[in-house]
Amino acid sequence: AWRHATERPVTVQALVRALPELQGDQIARWLDAGQGAPVSRAVMVLEAVLNDAPRAEVPALVLADATLAQALGWDHIVPLLAAGLKRHDMRKRGGDLRSACHRALVSSAVEAVRLSTDLARRAAHLKAVAPKLRAKGAEAAVAMFLTQDAVAPAALPLPDRSARRLCDRLVDLGAVRELTGRDTFRLYGV
Repeated sequence: AWRHATERPVTVQALVRALPELQGDQIARWLDAGQGAPVSRAVMVLEAVLNDAPRAEVPALVLADATLAQALGWDHIVPLLAAGLKRHDMRKRGGDLRSACHRALVSSAVEAVRLSTDLARRAAHLKAVAPKLRAKGAEAAVAMFLTQDAVAPAALPLPDRSARRLCDRLVDLGAVRELTGRDTFRLYGV
Protein backbone atom coordinates (compact mmCIF):
# COMPACT_ATOMS: atom_id res chain seq x y z
CA ALA A 1 0.00 0.00 0.00
CA TRP A 2 2.80 2.43 0.88
CA ARG A 3 4.68 1.80 -2.35
CA HIS A 4 1.57 2.56 -4.40
CA ALA A 5 0.72 5.57 -2.23
CA THR A 6 4.14 7.19 -2.58
CA GLU A 7 4.84 6.55 -6.26
CA ARG A 8 2.23 8.98 -7.64
CA PRO A 9 1.23 12.54 -6.74
CA VAL A 10 -1.38 12.80 -3.99
CA THR A 11 -4.84 12.48 -5.52
CA VAL A 12 -7.95 10.56 -4.55
CA GLN A 13 -7.48 8.31 -7.60
CA ALA A 14 -3.90 7.48 -6.57
CA LEU A 15 -5.05 6.73 -3.04
CA VAL A 16 -7.81 4.44 -4.34
CA ARG A 17 -5.12 2.49 -6.23
CA ALA A 18 -3.01 2.29 -3.07
CA LEU A 19 -5.96 1.36 -0.85
CA PRO A 20 -8.26 -0.76 -3.05
CA GLU A 21 -10.36 -1.87 -0.08
CA LEU A 22 -11.68 1.70 0.27
CA GLN A 23 -14.06 3.62 -2.00
CA GLY A 24 -13.06 6.93 -3.61
CA ASP A 25 -15.91 8.90 -2.03
CA GLN A 26 -15.01 7.51 1.39
CA ILE A 27 -11.36 8.56 0.93
CA ALA A 28 -12.41 12.03 -0.24
CA ARG A 29 -14.74 12.40 2.76
CA TRP A 30 -11.96 11.45 5.17
CA LEU A 31 -9.45 13.77 3.48
CA ASP A 32 -11.92 16.65 3.89
CA ALA A 33 -12.27 15.94 7.63
CA GLY A 34 -9.15 17.94 8.51
CA GLN A 35 -9.11 21.70 9.04
CA GLY A 36 -6.51 24.17 10.23
CA ALA A 37 -2.73 23.76 10.45
CA PRO A 38 -1.05 20.82 8.67
CA VAL A 39 -0.55 18.64 11.75
CA SER A 40 -4.03 19.40 13.05
CA ARG A 41 -5.51 18.42 9.70
CA ALA A 42 -3.55 15.15 9.69
CA VAL A 43 -4.66 14.37 13.26
CA MET A 44 -8.31 15.04 12.37
CA VAL A 45 -8.09 12.71 9.37
CA LEU A 46 -6.35 10.04 11.44
CA GLU A 47 -9.06 10.27 14.10
CA ALA A 48 -11.88 10.25 11.54
CA VAL A 49 -10.60 7.10 9.86
CA LEU A 50 -9.93 5.29 13.14
CA ASN A 51 -13.36 6.27 14.52
CA ASP A 52 -15.09 4.88 11.41
CA ALA A 53 -12.84 1.83 11.03
CA PRO A 54 -10.87 1.10 14.24
CA ARG A 55 -8.78 -1.67 12.68
CA ALA A 56 -7.83 0.30 9.55
CA GLU A 57 -4.51 1.55 10.89
CA VAL A 58 -2.61 1.39 7.59
CA PRO A 59 -5.25 3.32 5.61
CA ALA A 60 -5.51 5.80 8.48
CA LEU A 61 -1.77 6.45 8.42
CA VAL A 62 -1.65 6.67 4.62
CA LEU A 63 -4.49 9.18 4.58
CA ALA A 64 -3.04 11.19 7.48
CA ASP A 65 0.33 11.42 5.72
CA ALA A 66 -1.47 12.29 2.47
CA THR A 67 -3.30 15.10 4.27
CA LEU A 68 -0.04 16.32 5.76
CA ALA A 69 1.59 16.32 2.32
CA GLN A 70 -1.32 18.25 0.79
CA ALA A 71 -1.34 20.77 3.63
CA LEU A 72 2.39 21.37 3.21
CA GLY A 73 2.07 21.69 -0.57
CA TRP A 74 4.04 18.53 -1.36
CA ASP A 75 3.27 16.52 -4.49
CA HIS A 76 4.00 13.10 -2.96
CA ILE A 77 3.36 11.42 0.36
CA VAL A 78 6.28 11.10 2.75
CA PRO A 79 5.47 8.55 5.49
CA LEU A 80 6.47 10.73 8.43
CA LEU A 81 3.56 9.97 10.76
CA ALA A 82 3.63 6.30 9.86
CA ALA A 83 7.32 6.09 10.68
CA GLY A 84 7.06 7.94 13.97
CA LEU A 85 3.77 6.87 15.57
CA LYS A 86 3.83 3.86 17.87
CA ARG A 87 1.06 1.30 18.03
CA HIS A 88 -0.16 2.58 21.41
CA ASP A 89 -0.32 6.12 19.98
CA MET A 90 -2.98 4.94 17.54
CA ARG A 91 -5.40 4.37 20.45
CA LYS A 92 -5.10 7.96 21.69
CA ARG A 93 -7.62 10.66 20.81
CA GLY A 94 -7.83 14.45 20.99
CA GLY A 95 -4.94 16.36 22.50
CA ASP A 96 -3.01 13.20 23.37
CA LEU A 97 -3.05 12.09 19.73
CA ARG A 98 -2.06 15.57 18.58
CA SER A 99 0.93 15.57 20.95
CA ALA A 100 1.91 12.07 19.82
CA CYS A 101 1.74 13.20 16.17
CA HIS A 102 3.94 16.22 16.86
CA ARG A 103 6.53 14.01 18.59
CA ALA A 104 6.31 11.49 15.75
CA LEU A 105 6.89 14.19 13.13
CA VAL A 106 9.93 15.57 14.91
CA SER A 107 11.57 12.19 15.35
CA SER A 108 10.74 10.86 11.90
CA ALA A 109 11.71 14.10 10.12
CA VAL A 110 15.19 13.95 11.66
CA GLU A 111 15.54 10.32 10.56
CA ALA A 112 14.16 11.10 7.07
CA VAL A 113 16.70 13.88 6.55
CA ARG A 114 19.54 11.61 7.70
CA LEU A 115 18.36 8.80 5.45
CA SER A 116 17.85 11.06 2.42
CA THR A 117 21.34 12.51 2.82
CA ASP A 118 22.84 9.02 2.98
CA LEU A 119 20.82 7.80 -0.03
CA ALA A 120 21.72 10.90 -2.08
CA ARG A 121 25.41 10.31 -1.35
CA ARG A 122 25.16 6.61 -2.26
CA ALA A 123 23.17 7.34 -5.44
CA ALA A 124 25.75 9.92 -6.54
CA HIS A 125 28.50 7.34 -6.00
CA LEU A 126 26.58 4.76 -8.06
CA LYS A 127 26.14 7.29 -10.88
CA ALA A 128 29.86 8.10 -10.75
CA VAL A 129 30.77 4.41 -10.97
CA ALA A 130 28.32 3.65 -13.80
CA PRO A 131 30.65 4.67 -16.68
CA LYS A 132 33.19 2.07 -15.49
CA LEU A 133 30.72 -0.77 -16.11
CA ARG A 134 31.11 -2.56 -19.43
CA ALA A 135 28.15 -4.96 -19.37
CA LYS A 136 25.57 -4.35 -22.10
CA GLY A 137 22.64 -3.97 -19.71
CA ALA A 138 24.59 -2.03 -17.08
CA GLU A 139 22.81 1.26 -17.75
CA ALA A 140 19.37 -0.31 -17.26
CA ALA A 141 20.64 -2.16 -14.17
CA VAL A 142 21.91 1.09 -12.64
CA ALA A 143 18.52 2.67 -13.32
CA MET A 144 16.86 -0.24 -11.47
CA PHE A 145 19.16 0.20 -8.48
CA LEU A 146 18.34 3.91 -8.38
CA THR A 147 14.56 3.40 -8.47
CA GLN A 148 14.00 0.29 -6.33
CA ASP A 149 14.72 -0.48 -2.70
CA ALA A 150 16.19 -3.91 -3.38
CA VAL A 151 17.02 -5.76 -6.57
CA ALA A 152 17.62 -9.47 -7.10
CA PRO A 153 20.23 -10.28 -9.77
CA ALA A 154 17.60 -12.34 -11.61
CA ALA A 155 15.50 -9.18 -12.05
CA LEU A 156 18.28 -7.35 -13.89
CA PRO A 157 18.09 -7.16 -17.70
CA LEU A 158 21.15 -9.40 -18.04
CA PRO A 159 21.83 -13.13 -18.23
CA ASP A 160 22.03 -14.71 -14.76
CA ARG A 161 25.79 -15.06 -14.58
CA SER A 162 26.39 -11.56 -15.95
CA ALA A 163 23.89 -10.11 -13.46
CA ARG A 164 25.61 -11.79 -10.52
CA ARG A 165 29.03 -10.62 -11.74
CA LEU A 166 27.73 -7.06 -12.19
CA CYS A 167 26.31 -7.05 -8.67
CA ASP A 168 29.59 -8.38 -7.26
CA ARG A 169 31.50 -5.70 -9.17
CA LEU A 170 29.20 -2.97 -7.85
CA VAL A 171 29.72 -4.26 -4.30
CA ASP A 172 33.50 -4.26 -4.83
CA LEU A 173 33.30 -0.65 -6.06
CA GLY A 174 31.21 0.31 -3.01
CA ALA A 175 28.28 1.43 -5.17
CA VAL A 176 25.68 -1.04 -3.83
CA ARG A 177 25.35 -3.25 -0.78
CA GLU A 178 24.31 -6.85 -0.42
CA LEU A 179 21.26 -6.66 1.85
CA THR A 180 20.47 -10.24 2.92
CA GLY A 181 23.77 -11.63 4.20
CA ARG A 182 22.91 -15.01 2.67
CA ASP A 183 24.84 -17.07 0.15
CA THR A 184 21.96 -18.68 -1.69
CA PHE A 185 19.61 -15.75 -2.21
CA ARG A 186 20.90 -12.21 -2.44
CA LEU A 187 19.32 -8.81 -2.75
CA TYR A 188 21.28 -5.69 -3.58
CA GLY A 189 20.48 -2.04 -3.03
CA VAL A 190 21.91 1.44 -2.79
